[in-house]
Amino acid sequence: MKSALAQSIGLSTFPVAVIESDSLPDGALQFKEGVFGCVIAFLKSASNGKTAAFSRTTFGCPGAGVGLGFGDCYVNFPGGIEQFLSTGNPEFCQTGFGKAISKSMPDIEDGERYFKSPDIAGSFVKALPMTEIPTEYILFKPLDEVETTESPKVVVFLVNPDQLSALVVMANYDRHTSDNVITPFASACQNVGIIPFREATSDQPRAVLGLTDVTVRKMFPKEILSFAMPWKLFMEMESNVKGSFLEKRHWQHLLERNSVADK
Repeated sequence: MKSALAQSIGLSTFPVAVIESDSLPDGALQFKEGVFGCVIAFLKSASNGKTAAFSRTTFGCPGAGVGLGFGDCYVNFPGGIEQFLSTGNPEFCQTGFGKAISKSMPDIEDGERYFKSPDIAGSFVKALPMTEIPTEYILFKPLDEVETTESPKVVVFLVNPDQLSALVVMANYDRHTSDNVITPFASACQNVGIIPFREATSDQPRAVLGLTDVTVRKMFPKEILSFAMPWKLFMEMESNVKGSFLEKRHWQHLLERNSVADK
């Protein structure tokens, strides 16, 4: 599927469709079972034309297992997810198992410090919309390669500030409310997965701004953020391109300066 919205904002990468599937596409990128890794690297790959697939045994890390809808994968997080996200668990790291784990995950001891205390981190975890998807796989697939038999749950654009501005306007363009983009604190994968999945169940789904996850920012150019649209909202925005400000001079000026910058 070609996107008029992506073309109108001058998107230089592919929009990424997030799809539930029971089939593993030929040649799809995938972690090996038991291998630790960050699925957001595969979001970037999908934006460059590669399809990636994730299952309940190949989701890379517990946060991604949660983020992609494979249930509460935090339950058995070593040393406790609340401690990991906040002040750490040095006592656990003195155990034999803890010493072995902390060699590859040093933040287990001192914590990532994204929350002031384990109690506050625990409130964050409890509020996450834990999801059990009904299929074997979640796919990140370039939107251009989505088949008519596939139904994306979410479409993700990777955008710069000018493009983000346009998408924020478009998300509110055909609504009687003006708060149709949210920026919740969450991991990067949760902001393209379970949080927009939850929005997709609403009559008026909102877009989710992401890649505000400090841990993964280094994977992307400093100006890039993610903009995840539940399918219903994406199609609404797509249908409203014609006749909108995207055809007017203010946006055309910004589009031109982005084109010049890309050369």
